[in-house]
Amino acid sequence: MTETTTTTQELLRQRYGNDIPPSIISSPVIDLLLSHRSVRSYSNEPLPEGTLETMIAAAQSAATSSNLQTWSVVAVTDPDRKHRLATLAGDQNQIRRAPLFLVWLADLARIAQAAADRHMPHEGLDYLEMWLVGVIDAALAAQNAVVAAESLGLGTVYIGAIRNHPLEVAAELQLPPLVIPVFGMCVGRPNPARPAAIKPRLPQDAVLHREVYRPEQIPPAVERYNETMKAFYASQQMNVEGDWVDHSARRVAGPHTLSGRDVLREVLHRLGFRLK
Repeated sequence: MTETTTTTQELLRQRYGNDIPPSIISSPVIDLLLSHRSVRSYSNEPLPEGTLETMIAAAQSAATSSNLQTWSVVAVTDPDRKHRLATLAGDQNQIRRAPLFLVWLADLARIAQAAADRHMPHEGLDYLEMWLVGVIDAALAAQNAVVAAESLGLGTVYIGAIRNHPLEVAAELQLPPLVIPVFGMCVGRPNPARPAAIKPRLPQDAVLHREVYRPEQIPPAVERYNETMKAFYASQQMNVEGDWVDHSARRVAGPHTLSGRDVLREVLHRLGFRLK
């Protein structure tokens, strides 16, 4: 590792605007992480042979609670199936265009079946804790897969809208009980004609608390971030109404802003999760 390089400094500037943290250590992996961006436009080039298997190997190398490995993923390349999934996920065309679409799953069915096959009790799977473990496991695995893909020069974007119609997605993918789609992920070669930008994040003062949670440091950090995002939108020629607080508050205003996901608890019950 070395002190911050010129490349790292530029990536930090894009990530934080004027709120660059004072002490950052450089490494190729850190630069790769700082370079992350959501890619929604893909070229027509096929993925390199072995891309999927490499991403899954990286995903399976992520941490997993008690080695339970309570996640699975469905890889979708069939154009018709991608089209149907895109329609269910807010009609997002990048799902249709990406050569590979991954649906990441919280999967308690595998361990339930393994325990049942040995006539062993597994009522612990009925509790909210185990559903949460599945969601966390899926997220950790997926992020490893993203880093692997980006290290190969590929682009990705998460698709949370796969939860807009989880019952229909479950039917499309023939998911058994105790398995639920958590999010989707497009994978492809970025379209050079439509490069994606690094989106700024909140200043570290808004998310990093030392020793105890310090709410007083959040408002000024958020106000600085509002200014950073205004500059970002202007640089990208994006006509965005309001600032980050306006956007975020509208997103959480009520059940009507959750894109149908306000019924998720009921859906989980229908998919076999008891959530005691």
